[in-house]
Amino acid sequence: MNQGNEMTVIEQGRRRLSLLAGSAVAVTLAALAGCAKPPPPPPPPPPVVVIPPMPAPPMGAPLNMVTPPKAEDGTRQTVNRGISTSQTVWNFRSAYNVAALNCVEAEYTPILDGYKRFLTVYDQSLDRASNEIDASFRTQHTGRAAIVARETYQTQVYNFFSLPPVDSGFCKAAMEVSAELMTVDPTQFEAWSYTGLAKLEAPFKAFFDAYDQYRADLAAWQSRYGSNGLIIVRPTSGQASAGPVPTPVATQTLPQPQPLSQAQTVTQAPAQPQAVQPTITLPTVQ
Repeated sequence: MNQGNEMTVIEQGRRRLSLLAGSAVAVTLAALAGCAKPPPPPPPPPPVVVIPPMPAPPMGAPLNMVTPPKAEDGTRQTVNRGISTSQTVWNFRSAYNVAALNCVEAEYTPILDGYKRFLTVYDQSLDRASNEIDASFRTQHTGRAAIVARETYQTQVYNFFSLPPVDSGFCKAAMEVSAELMTVDPTQFEAWSYTGLAKLEAPFKAFFDAYDQYRADLAAWQSRYGSNGLIIVRPTSGQASAGPVPTPVATQTLPQPQPLSQAQTVTQAPAQPQAVQPTITLPTVQ
């Protein structure tokens, strides 16, 4: 073998070694790549909380007010609870008077007409009830104090039936009462007055029940959503974000009834019919 052939053989060997080395490196890199772990997945997005609207008071009432409590038997302890027949007659008169003054829309015209008729047709029962109530307060107070006590109680009655959120339901009840009074004989009015007063009071009791339910719903909402500060919220109709729970406004307390004894039966001659009282604006009892 000459020198040229030897160089060719040597060069070919070098090339084979180079190819083998390259193949080995490629195999090693492939093996290492197969053993490497994949990168961790990205962290999940923050949880999205869909918050229902905060409960709102019924009938546009204030955000925070106190309703008359319930007794153990479930009845509301309103200004009309546990009163005598004479006071029932007079409280009905007071409630009907509020309706005649406040239900001024044209559709409620029969209320004012009915109230004027009511004062005339049942004047003897009204006079008798007023006299008995005066006598009852005089058994608990003397002189001017008896008059003040009665006026204070009557102001509470007027304020009770003047609660703005109940205006619509109250006026509708007064319409029904006005129609029903057309069929009540004067001799039966005192017995019927319990029914009439209950019908005029019913919208207020329904409102108090609705307000108590609102307070329960609000407490549940605040317990679940109100302590989280700013919360991410998926936009819905009319609600795109949520923040801290609004601070409630000052508490509004309805006037509570003062203790009133059961009516003492007083036999007196009927007084002269009373004139229709002028329209007055009653102050709110603090």
